[in-house]
Amino acid sequence: MAALGAWGTAVQRGRLWGAARALWGWRRPQRELGQDAGSAAEKKDAKPSFTDEAVQNLLYKMTGLDLQKVFRPVKQELKPPKYKLLTEAQLEEATKKAIKEAKEKLTMPPVLDEREPIDDVLAEDKILDGIETTKYIFTDLTYSIPHRERFIVVREPNGVLRKATWEERDRMIQIFFPKEGRRVIPQAVFKDEHLVTVFQQDRHEDILNMCIAQFEPDSADYIRIHHRTYDDIEKHAKYDLLRSTRHFGGMVWYLVNRKKTDGLLIDMIHRDLLDDATSLITLYHMLHPECQSAKEAEERKLQGVDLIKVFAKTESQKEGYIQLALQAYEEAMATSTDHIEELDLCCLLQHQL
Repeated sequence: MAALGAWGTAVQRGRLWGAARALWGWRRPQRELGQDAGSAAEKKDAKPSFTDEAVQNLLYKMTGLDLQKVFRPVKQELKPPKYKLLTEAQLEEATKKAIKEAKEKLTMPPVLDEREPIDDVLAEDKILDGIETTKYIFTDLTYSIPHRERFIVVREPNGVLRKATWEERDRMIQIFFPKEGRRVIPQAVFKDEHLVTVFQQDRHEDILNMCIAQFEPDSADYIRIHHRTYDDIEKHAKYDLLRSTRHFGGMVWYLVNRKKTDGLLIDMIHRDLLDDATSLITLYHMLHPECQSAKEAEERKLQGVDLIKVFAKTESQKEGYIQLALQAYEEAMATSTDHIEELDLCCLLQHQL
């Protein structure tokens, strides 16, 4: 075993792993990544989860697929552009390939509950109290072990031997098994006081991408940064910053769970995204089936504008704004219909002449 400064010592699996299992009743430090916090049987009123197929379909539908936004240029080394001459068939094939790649880029990150803290004490050796002035971390470096099951313990200066906290585990794993895009010590930009500046620059998508690279999806920092970002977008109605990105579905899920959908609903109506608006309300009813709007929608089989009107009347805190947005939408649709009818009439007269 070799000491890693004040932070750690790597030991082979043989002694520490076997002894720990035998003497201390070793258990996995946390549930498997992506596993629900409790079984479905333990939940009386089980509601849809983020990974349910129906939920995912609604979220993908609302996310949208803007190829220009998905494949927009990123800052990198400038290279001469490449031009290709394509036939109609080749162009169609290239378009299908681009759409497939875009859908892969829009794969939503997982949404998990925060992991439970690790505070297990394995032993208290008073004889070691005061011998060292720094703590040592011992890490099992066996490559075949999943990181979630990797045994990592800490020897405190007072002689206490305990399991490493999540922060200590993340740091040690990054030291011995570096992950691209992740740092041993997270950047200062993730602190709340610096997030304000990031949000003022409309770099919400950038900070979320950095967050995914730096933190585990069930870590406290990962969840905090995502929630701060969603709250800022909701506060300033900047929903379009995340539309057609992999983060839009997670934002919608967050807002619907907290019944903060009024701003997003109004934004969708203003952008003539009525199908997205009805999908948003459908998801709201799935997560809050006890609400009056869900009951009326089921009884009267409401759809489209009628569904939105009932939702605005029974659930919304901004009923007036939603009604005005719907009124503007209906007037625009009526004007568009009249214009189309006039064009059809002109074409008919010209044909007769």
